[in-house]
Amino acid sequence: MTTPMPAPPYAPPPVALLRSPAGLGRAAVVLLGLVAATDLFACFADVLEMNVAGDIADGAVGSGVVDRADHADALYSASGIAQGAALVAAAVVYLCWLWRARVNAEVFDASRHTMKRGWTIGGWFCPLVNLWFPRRIVAETWDASAPWGARDGHGLINAWWTVWIVGLLVGRFAATSSRHAETAAGLRDAARAMLLSDALDIAAAVLAVAVVLRLTGMQERKVLSGELPAPALG
Repeated sequence: MTTPMPAPPYAPPPVALLRSPAGLGRAAVVLLGLVAATDLFACFADVLEMNVAGDIADGAVGSGVVDRADHADALYSASGIAQGAALVAAAVVYLCWLWRARVNAEVFDASRHTMKRGWTIGGWFCPLVNLWFPRRIVAETWDASAPWGARDGHGLINAWWTVWIVGLLVGRFAATSSRHAETAAGLRDAARAMLLSDALDIAAAVLAVAVVLRLTGMQERKVLSGELPAPALG
Protein backbone atom coordinates (compact mmCIF):
# COMPACT_ATOMS: atom_id res chain seq x y z
CA MET A 1 0.00 0.00 0.00
CA THR A 2 1.50 3.28 -1.06
CA THR A 3 1.73 6.17 1.34
CA PRO A 4 -0.31 9.14 0.12
CA MET A 5 1.71 12.20 -0.74
CA PRO A 6 1.28 15.03 1.73
CA ALA A 7 -0.72 17.98 0.54
CA PRO A 8 1.41 20.91 -0.57
CA PRO A 9 1.63 23.67 2.00
CA TYR A 10 -0.84 26.47 1.61
CA ALA A 11 0.69 29.46 -0.14
CA PRO A 12 -1.00 32.67 1.00
CA PRO A 13 -1.40 35.47 -1.51
CA PRO A 14 1.46 37.96 -1.59
CA VAL A 15 1.17 40.73 0.96
CA ALA A 16 0.05 44.06 -0.46
CA LEU A 17 2.33 46.90 0.63
CA LEU A 18 1.45 50.51 0.12
CA ARG A 19 3.99 52.48 -1.93
CA SER A 20 3.77 55.76 -3.81
CA PRO A 21 2.98 55.44 -7.54
CA ALA A 22 4.01 59.04 -8.22
CA GLY A 23 7.52 58.43 -9.55
CA LEU A 24 6.49 55.65 -11.89
CA GLY A 25 3.44 57.67 -12.88
CA ARG A 26 5.59 60.62 -13.94
CA ALA A 27 7.91 58.35 -15.91
CA ALA A 28 4.93 56.68 -17.62
CA VAL A 29 3.49 60.08 -18.57
CA VAL A 30 6.81 61.19 -20.11
CA LEU A 31 7.14 57.99 -22.14
CA LEU A 32 3.52 58.09 -23.25
CA GLY A 33 4.23 61.61 -24.44
CA LEU A 34 7.17 60.21 -26.40
CA VAL A 35 4.84 57.64 -27.94
CA ALA A 36 2.49 60.43 -29.02
CA ALA A 37 5.44 62.35 -30.50
CA THR A 38 6.58 59.35 -32.57
CA ASP A 39 2.99 58.82 -33.70
CA LEU A 40 2.90 62.44 -34.84
CA PHE A 41 6.10 61.85 -36.83
CA ALA A 42 4.46 58.75 -38.30
CA CYS A 43 1.43 60.81 -39.34
CA PHE A 44 3.77 63.12 -41.27
CA ALA A 45 5.37 60.10 -42.96
CA ASP A 46 1.91 58.68 -43.72
CA VAL A 47 0.87 61.89 -45.46
CA LEU A 48 4.02 61.91 -47.61
CA GLU A 49 3.51 58.24 -48.52
CA MET A 50 -0.15 58.81 -49.29
CA ASN A 51 0.52 61.85 -51.47
CA VAL A 52 3.31 60.36 -53.55
CA ALA A 53 1.44 57.07 -54.00
CA GLY A 54 -1.61 59.04 -55.10
CA ASP A 55 0.44 61.01 -57.62
CA ILE A 56 1.89 57.80 -59.07
CA ALA A 57 -1.60 56.29 -59.22
CA ASP A 58 -2.72 59.38 -61.17
CA GLY A 59 0.05 58.84 -63.72
CA ALA A 60 2.90 61.05 -62.48
CA VAL A 61 6.33 59.97 -63.73
CA GLY A 62 9.90 61.25 -63.67
CA SER A 63 12.90 61.39 -61.36
CA GLY A 64 11.18 63.88 -59.07
CA VAL A 65 8.44 61.42 -58.23
CA VAL A 66 10.97 58.64 -57.73
CA ASP A 67 12.96 60.81 -55.32
CA ARG A 68 9.80 61.72 -53.41
CA ALA A 69 8.84 58.06 -53.21
CA ASP A 70 12.27 57.07 -51.88
CA HIS A 71 12.15 59.87 -49.29
CA ALA A 72 8.63 58.91 -48.21
CA ASP A 73 9.58 55.24 -47.90
CA ALA A 74 12.64 56.12 -45.78
CA LEU A 75 10.60 58.27 -43.42
CA TYR A 76 7.86 55.63 -43.29
CA SER A 77 10.36 52.99 -42.20
CA ALA A 78 12.10 55.30 -39.72
CA SER A 79 8.81 56.29 -38.12
CA GLY A 80 7.89 52.63 -37.65
CA ILE A 81 11.18 51.95 -35.86
CA ALA A 82 10.76 55.03 -33.66
CA GLN A 83 7.20 54.04 -32.79
CA GLY A 84 8.24 50.51 -31.86
CA ALA A 85 11.09 51.65 -29.60
CA ALA A 86 8.95 54.27 -27.85
CA LEU A 87 6.09 51.83 -27.37
CA VAL A 88 8.30 49.16 -25.79
CA ALA A 89 9.86 51.66 -23.37
CA ALA A 90 6.47 53.13 -22.45
CA ALA A 91 4.90 49.69 -22.01
CA VAL A 92 7.57 48.53 -19.56
CA VAL A 93 7.26 51.61 -17.35
CA TYR A 94 3.48 51.74 -17.68
CA LEU A 95 3.13 48.13 -16.53
CA CYS A 96 5.42 48.82 -13.56
CA TRP A 97 3.22 51.77 -12.65
CA LEU A 98 0.02 49.75 -13.09
CA TRP A 99 1.39 46.94 -10.89
CA ARG A 100 2.22 49.47 -8.17
CA ALA A 101 -1.22 51.05 -8.44
CA ARG A 102 -2.95 47.65 -8.35
CA VAL A 103 -1.06 46.57 -5.22
CA ASN A 104 -1.94 49.86 -3.52
CA ALA A 105 -5.58 49.35 -4.49
CA GLU A 106 -5.57 46.00 -2.69
CA VAL A 107 -4.55 47.84 0.47
CA PHE A 108 -7.33 50.38 -0.03
CA ASP A 109 -10.10 47.84 -0.68
CA ALA A 110 -9.29 44.21 -1.50
CA SER A 111 -12.98 43.42 -2.05
CA ARG A 112 -13.03 45.45 -5.27
CA HIS A 113 -10.78 43.01 -7.13
CA THR A 114 -12.22 39.99 -8.93
CA MET A 115 -9.00 38.93 -10.67
CA LYS A 116 -5.67 37.72 -9.34
CA ARG A 117 -2.80 40.16 -9.24
CA GLY A 118 -0.84 38.34 -11.95
CA TRP A 119 -3.41 39.35 -14.55
CA THR A 120 -2.22 42.93 -14.15
CA ILE A 121 0.68 41.97 -16.42
CA GLY A 122 -0.48 38.72 -18.00
CA GLY A 123 -3.80 40.14 -19.16
CA TRP A 124 -2.01 42.28 -21.75
CA PHE A 125 -0.27 39.33 -23.40
CA CYS A 126 -2.90 36.57 -23.48
CA PRO A 127 -4.74 36.48 -26.81
CA LEU A 128 -8.42 37.40 -26.83
CA VAL A 129 -8.63 38.20 -23.11
CA ASN A 130 -6.27 41.12 -23.73
CA LEU A 131 -9.24 42.81 -25.38
CA TRP A 132 -10.92 43.38 -22.01
CA PHE A 133 -8.84 42.11 -19.04
CA PRO A 134 -6.52 45.15 -18.85
CA ARG A 135 -9.47 47.53 -18.90
CA ARG A 136 -11.11 45.52 -16.10
CA ILE A 137 -7.92 45.61 -14.01
CA VAL A 138 -7.65 49.38 -14.40
CA ALA A 139 -11.35 49.88 -13.62
CA GLU A 140 -11.17 47.80 -10.42
CA THR A 141 -8.01 49.62 -9.36
CA TRP A 142 -9.79 52.90 -10.06
CA ASP A 143 -12.81 51.91 -7.94
CA ALA A 144 -10.65 50.85 -5.00
CA SER A 145 -8.66 54.10 -5.22
CA ALA A 146 -11.69 56.41 -5.31
CA PRO A 147 -12.31 58.64 -2.29
CA TRP A 148 -13.86 56.87 0.69
CA GLY A 149 -17.59 56.42 0.21
CA ALA A 150 -17.52 57.86 -3.32
CA ARG A 151 -18.15 56.23 -6.69
CA ASP A 152 -16.35 57.62 -9.69
CA GLY A 153 -17.51 56.67 -13.17
CA HIS A 154 -15.41 54.90 -15.78
CA GLY A 155 -15.96 57.37 -18.62
CA LEU A 156 -12.28 58.26 -18.97
CA ILE A 157 -11.21 54.59 -18.79
CA ASN A 158 -13.83 53.57 -21.34
CA ALA A 159 -12.79 56.35 -23.73
CA TRP A 160 -9.11 55.40 -23.46
CA TRP A 161 -9.74 51.68 -23.95
CA THR A 162 -12.17 52.15 -26.85
CA VAL A 163 -9.76 54.39 -28.76
CA TRP A 164 -6.86 52.01 -28.02
CA ILE A 165 -8.73 48.94 -29.32
CA VAL A 166 -10.08 50.71 -32.40
CA GLY A 167 -6.57 52.00 -33.15
CA LEU A 168 -5.15 48.49 -32.89
CA LEU A 169 -7.77 47.09 -35.26
CA VAL A 170 -7.29 49.87 -37.79
CA GLY A 171 -3.52 49.43 -37.55
CA ARG A 172 -3.82 45.69 -38.24
CA PHE A 173 -6.00 46.44 -41.26
CA ALA A 174 -3.57 49.08 -42.53
CA ALA A 175 -0.53 46.81 -42.12
CA THR A 176 -2.29 43.96 -43.94
CA SER A 177 -3.39 46.29 -46.73
CA SER A 178 0.17 47.60 -47.14
CA ARG A 179 1.65 44.08 -47.34
CA HIS A 180 -0.83 43.02 -50.00
CA ALA A 181 -0.90 46.25 -52.01
CA GLU A 182 0.17 45.62 -55.60
CA THR A 183 -0.58 49.04 -57.08
CA ALA A 184 0.14 52.65 -56.20
CA ALA A 185 -3.55 53.14 -55.49
CA GLY A 186 -3.43 50.26 -53.02
CA LEU A 187 -0.43 51.79 -51.27
CA ARG A 188 -2.21 55.13 -51.10
CA ASP A 189 -5.25 53.53 -49.44
CA ALA A 190 -3.03 51.62 -47.00
CA ALA A 191 -1.19 54.83 -46.06
CA ARG A 192 -4.54 56.55 -45.53
CA ALA A 193 -5.62 53.78 -43.16
CA MET A 194 -2.27 53.94 -41.35
CA LEU A 195 -2.71 57.70 -40.94
CA LEU A 196 -6.01 57.05 -39.19
CA SER A 197 -4.39 54.39 -37.00
CA ASP A 198 -1.54 56.70 -35.98
CA ALA A 199 -3.98 59.52 -35.21
CA LEU A 200 -5.98 57.15 -33.01
CA ASP A 201 -2.74 56.11 -31.28
CA ILE A 202 -2.07 59.76 -30.42
CA ALA A 203 -5.55 60.10 -28.94
CA ALA A 204 -5.11 56.84 -26.99
CA ALA A 205 -1.75 58.03 -25.61
CA VAL A 206 -3.27 61.34 -24.49
CA LEU A 207 -6.16 59.53 -22.80
CA ALA A 208 -3.72 57.07 -21.19
CA VAL A 209 -1.80 60.03 -19.74
CA ALA A 210 -5.06 61.35 -18.31
CA VAL A 211 -5.82 57.96 -16.72
CA VAL A 212 -2.33 57.71 -15.19
CA LEU A 213 -2.48 61.25 -13.78
CA ARG A 214 -6.01 60.83 -12.42
CA LEU A 215 -5.44 57.43 -10.84
CA THR A 216 -2.06 58.41 -9.38
CA GLY A 217 -3.62 61.55 -7.92
CA MET A 218 -6.47 59.60 -6.36
CA GLN A 219 -4.06 57.21 -4.68
CA GLU A 220 -1.80 59.99 -3.41
CA ARG A 221 -4.74 61.90 -1.94
CA LYS A 222 -6.13 58.77 -0.34
CA VAL A 223 -2.84 58.01 1.35
CA LEU A 224 -2.23 61.58 2.49
CA SER A 225 -5.76 61.81 3.89
CA GLY A 226 -4.47 59.82 6.87
CA GLU A 227 -7.58 57.63 6.95
CA LEU A 228 -5.78 54.41 6.09
CA PRO A 229 -5.56 51.72 8.72
CA ALA A 230 -2.17 50.83 7.26
CA PRO A 231 1.06 52.75 7.25
CA ALA A 232 2.16 55.57 5.07
CA LEU A 233 4.00 55.59 1.78
CA GLY A 234 7.01 53.37 1.29
